[in-house]
Amino acid sequence: MLVSTGQIAFILLAALLLACASAWALARRYRSAMRRLMSAPATLAVDDAAPIGDPEAAQTRSPPFAASFADNRRAAARLTLWLGVMSVLIAASSATLWLLLAFPGEPFAPKRAAVLALMHLWPVIPAIGLMHRWSWPRLLGALALWVLFCFAVMLWRSIEPRPLELLLALAVEIGPGLAIVALIFGHSATRAAAPWLLPLFMLLMWVSMAGVDVLALLVERRSPWIASLPGWLGAPAVIALFALLPWLLAWWPVQRLGRWLARAYARKQLSDLMVMFGSVWAISQLLQALSVASHAGVAGIAMLLPLAWVPLAMAIYARAQAAPAHPPTLLVLRVFQHDAQVQALFDHVIERWRLSGPTVLIAGTDLADRTLDADDLFVFLDGDLASRFIRTPAEVPLRLAAFDPTPDADRRYRVNECYCHDSTWQHALRALVHRSDVVLMDLRGFQARNAGCVFELETLARAPRPLRVVVLIDGTTDRAAAAEAAAGAPPGRFHWVETPLAGAAPQRAVLPHLFGAAA
Repeated sequence: MLVSTGQIAFILLAALLLACASAWALARRYRSAMRRLMSAPATLAVDDAAPIGDPEAAQTRSPPFAASFADNRRAAARLTLWLGVMSVLIAASSATLWLLLAFPGEPFAPKRAAVLALMHLWPVIPAIGLMHRWSWPRLLGALALWVLFCFAVMLWRSIEPRPLELLLALAVEIGPGLAIVALIFGHSATRAAAPWLLPLFMLLMWVSMAGVDVLALLVERRSPWIASLPGWLGAPAVIALFALLPWLLAWWPVQRLGRWLARAYARKQLSDLMVMFGSVWAISQLLQALSVASHAGVAGIAMLLPLAWVPLAMAIYARAQAAPAHPPTLLVLRVFQHDAQVQALFDHVIERWRLSGPTVLIAGTDLADRTLDADDLFVFLDGDLASRFIRTPAEVPLRLAAFDPTPDADRRYRVNECYCHDSTWQHALRALVHRSDVVLMDLRGFQARNAGCVFELETLARAPRPLRVVVLIDGTTDRAAAAEAAAGAPPGRFHWVETPLAGAAPQRAVLPHLFGAAA
């Protein structure tokens, strides 16, 4: 049964809307489930005299920081450049295929292909901007400059300049794809979950379309039992029945596909950056395929072939960039219920740290949208989130042993979380301190009544291993209470950094302090 370009467009649009709506709803339910599990009644006492971990091993461990702030900047520049190289390869391949399919039999014109490749290259801007967590005004501003550059080049290369037609062509080329990218990645919840859910809903929508086609075929053949169904159920209900009933048949392959995606992520065959970058380009190439298929037919599917550059180029990048033997581990602590400031800190500091080493933290609802990955998502969908939580102190070493200390193919490290009940988070904290090299503690808004932060400061002050603790404070921080809790720490352990709550630039200025590159 052939599928028309209109049907493919409908499948894409419907799957996109369902994926984004489901991602938003699932993220909300995920946060609610985490809040409920975190608040489990405390049944165990904390033994301050028996820290979790191996203090002697911590004391004899080699000094941290095999990386520097300059290394981090170079890593960011290399990755950005490589994403640009991949984008050029995809755009050049896309332009070549588009000309061959749209104008069969005509001689290939390299200069025309180059101008077309420039038009097809627009996804590089949102892809790089999303990786660096640019604000949407900044991303749209960069894209506007790109459009002006493309317009100038196209105007220069035109035999008969027609500015309005060129602007319309650019709008048609970029507008629909950019709208879809904004829908998927415009909110932290959809950014985390929608790219993983989209293939599942595309499969479900395809079987729904097949069911409706079967209904149309039965009506065309005047099946007697089909003719009687509207009288019993009504025509809209019959259509809905044939659209949704196939979901029961597709549920098993959809479930298998979801679990395969989760396993691929766990085995490092996929990473969040690769999925984000691939999704942006897949949207653009799928729209190109639909435009070509209107006159090239099924051959338009060839427009998806340039996406093969993504896994190939990332494999080359992984082999070319050797990972350090002992990357430093960052522990992130914060005052809970200050969601907006912690999320901004994650976007501008922790995301950049991932180029230098792994990050560990105690899971909370404040960063759930930022740290939700494919493994977490499908575990939650399977109803098994409770199994992630540490129930007793004896489970802490096992959970920490399951942390992922190695980088993905893009050479970014993952964020490892400890899911803790109220009765176990102190034990997990001690264990995390013993395996960390640097701590980023956000005490903006801290008051003496924040007993959890007081316990964290006291634990950090007593830690037996070499440790660098960068503490963020502002005018709302109870500095006397913080200093009292940190009393007794070795000289130079705590570095107090005044940082305002708002503004991307002050947030980014925190990163050098983690490497000891700022006074």
